[in-house]
Amino acid sequence: MKINYETLEKKIKTNFKNKNLLVQSLTHKSFNNINNNEKLEFLGDRVLGLVISKKLLEIYPNEKEGILDKKFASLVNRKTCLDVAKKLNLDKYILTLNAKKKKNKIEDKIIADSCEALIGSIYLDRGFQTVEKIIMNLWDEHIKKSVITPIDAKTKLQELSLKKFKKLPIYKIISNTGPRHQPIFKVAVKLFNTKFYIAEGKSKKDAEQNAAMLCLNNIK
Repeated sequence: MKINYETLEKKIKTNFKNKNLLVQSLTHKSFNNINNNEKLEFLGDRVLGLVISKKLLEIYPNEKEGILDKKFASLVNRKTCLDVAKKLNLDKYILTLNAKKKKNKIEDKIIADSCEALIGSIYLDRGFQTVEKIIMNLWDEHIKKSVITPIDAKTKLQELSLKKFKKLPIYKIISNTGPRHQPIFKVAVKLFNTKFYIAEGKSKKDAEQNAAMLCLNNIK
């Protein structure tokens, strides 16, 4: 089935001078081991970072570096890139094949990476001003949400522990069970004068966040 890239160009509101760059940005290495989007992804990641950094400094000229860093991380992470990509229906344009040369279900990582590669290709094809305008349009909703940076449970617990006891919370991995593709981590956390609070998660990070939240809820 022929892919209609013109529809995507309309969505991002730009026409490529070099259509091959657009196609390459959406070509996964499983489809073409040589002419794929890996280098464009590398470039796009840096371009996105520069544009977002520049915008954050414009919006928050008096904000501390630590807060800016948190806002930046939330705007350029895989989750946000995936969200932008899905709104563009980018998976419909990505070329990828499995070992049997059949169209496979495209993983979220590949879709998010392709979003960065697309940015890289726009930069090479149309220059910085155009790619900056497109990023600002695609990221507008997320940038507006960055006005409020939620503090995660681990950070809250760490700040509380340092303030009260001048010590960091203590985390321990209790267990790691389940199949390799669907692990279940059980983690415990305690402060200087509390018992251990235990919680589970699909990753060590998630389990630590859940344990921290449990601890916070019980010591308040």
